Amino acid sequence: MRLNDQTTSALLLVTPALLGLLLFILLPFATALVLAFTDLRLGSPLAVNFVGTDQFLSLFNDPDFIRALLNNLLFAAVVVPLQTILALALALLLNRGLPGTVAFRTLFFMPVVFPMSLVAVIWSLIYAPGENGMMNAFLQWASFGLWEAKDFLRDPLLAMPAIMLLSIWQGVGFQMVILLAGLQGIPQTLYEAAALDGAGRWRQLLHITLPQLRNPLIFVMLVTTILAFRLFDQVQIMTRGGPENATTTVVYETVQAAFARQQVALASAMTVVFFLLVLSITWLQRRFTHHEREVA
Repeated sequence: MRLNDQTTSALLLVTPALLGLLLFILLPFATALVLAFTDLRLGSPLAVNFVGTDQFLSLFNDPDFIRALLNNLLFAAVVVPLQTILALALALLLNRGLPGTVAFRTLFFMPVVFPMSLVAVIWSLIYAPGENGMMNAFLQWASFGLWEAKDFLRDPLLAMPAIMLLSIWQGVGFQMVILLAGLQGIPQTLYEAAALDGAGRWRQLLHITLPQLRNPLIFVMLVTTILAFRLFDQVQIMTRGGPENATTTVVYETVQAAFARQQVALASAMTVVFFLLVLSITWLQRRFTHHEREVA
């Protein structure tokens, strides 16, 4: 069967993306899957042996890995909805055409372009212990002196919320820009017709804005969920997984297993489990939102 010019052009356009998918996702995953069934250790003179599912069994008996999984789930469960709600609120505010909209839009988006390593270092200084730390000083001022200075990054109860706050601040600008573009694409005639029918701002938000923003909201939530499970830079720079494994994550544990303890096979098993977990959650999220769209 001969290919027509349109099909040939489509294949040429999609080939770079398919090659990137093959080289940087499918091939590494297949390699990790193979290594996960061995006992490979980096630099070990011993022969590599096939051990079946031993690496996976030891993985799910490891309390550090289980804690890392729970931390990832907690981080995503808190950051994704809060960041999306805040981004939607900022987008709605900037979409009203108030003076200085361009300046505020740039200001809110600036943290997105900063390297996470730089952001983590700056926020480590903000979270500095003692009354001279910026966060402690602000909370003490806001509470009229009732706040007692805390060491945020060394407190098992405060370390993860501190990283969550940093991540929301750094990533909200990306979601805001996407949602703002979606808001600007909503026809104004819909709001005019709703106003003539006596609908207030709240009803317009529920029955016009949110339904029209369904696809942008799904997109930003999917992307933010994937990024939330990739949490590593903040942990590596600010807490090293501590205190008491309160901020350890799967990616951090994988890096520690592969390069600190040289357990390449165990790290590969972590990678496989992590990839399948993120894929499953993303699929469920997409399936749920698709079902809602069909019902609507």
